[in-house]
Amino acid sequence: MVENVAPVVAELEQDDINLLSGVEHGMRFSEYVAREKLVEFSRLTAEEVDYRLDRCEDRGLVERKTIQYQGFKLTFEGYDALALHTFAQRETLEGVGSPLGVGKESDVYEAQSYKPLALKFHREGYTNFREVMKEREYTADREHVSWQYTARKAAEREYEALETLYPDVSVPQPLDTNRHAIVMEKIDGVELSRTKLSEEQVVPVLELVLDEMAAAYDGGFVHADMSEYNVFVTEQGVVVFDWPQAVPTDHENARELLTRDVENIVNYFKRKYPALVGEVHIDGLTEAIAGDEFEELAAYAE
Repeated sequence: MVENVAPVVAELEQDDINLLSGVEHGMRFSEYVAREKLVEFSRLTAEEVDYRLDRCEDRGLVERKTIQYQGFKLTFEGYDALALHTFAQRETLEGVGSPLGVGKESDVYEAQSYKPLALKFHREGYTNFREVMKEREYTADREHVSWQYTARKAAEREYEALETLYPDVSVPQPLDTNRHAIVMEKIDGVELSRTKLSEEQVVPVLELVLDEMAAAYDGGFVHADMSEYNVFVTEQGVVVFDWPQAVPTDHENARELLTRDVENIVNYFKRKYPALVGEVHIDGLTEAIAGDEFEELAAYAE
């Protein structure tokens, strides 16, 4: 867990970081990096490599395996340590606080900084690597794909979407990124799935979400994973988060994904508030969102 890695980062010396960076570099070519290669990749002497490997292994940052050779790979804790070290060097954050949300594809923590921030670590590819390789197109052009690469590309995709859309779309403000991690604004709100809306709030909140989807499309992106679990309800309105699967609007499947997003969010409201949200013409609503013509849900009632 990241909260256990943070104190370890303070103990690391520059040559430990050099060793971890060398292992990271070597994993671009193979899952386990031969000890002999680490002299070249880390630019340390053979004796120093041995010493640093022992230090990092004791701290759970690298894993050893003997196959035809003795090889080493980063654990996710080791990859976390490299990202945290970079954020500390940049003075982006001072420490890691309590968990805000832990899931299969990401872990989010409160970041200790000049103001409360959120620190998100992408975990794509670590627990279900084959499925991620099938579903994520950014792994399709590489013969050897490590979980670090998959997680880093997910973070890059999300950061690009947030940086492009903020502040015109209500998304968390992105502040920094490194490897598989993103530092962003911490949102004070309640996840839509856990929010109980009054009768007067139901349709207006749904319309707010649809407005943000239209603004995002106008800004060049489809979320592509919209659900009640990716929207915060705040005192100011709604915030749409979790954008690693976002696709640009010129993507060949963009309109299909937008339709799926619209259907997902409308169906959630229909299931939870059936007396207040009736049948909706999804295709017509999708066309209006894509054309920046959406005004009110009632116009698409069936």
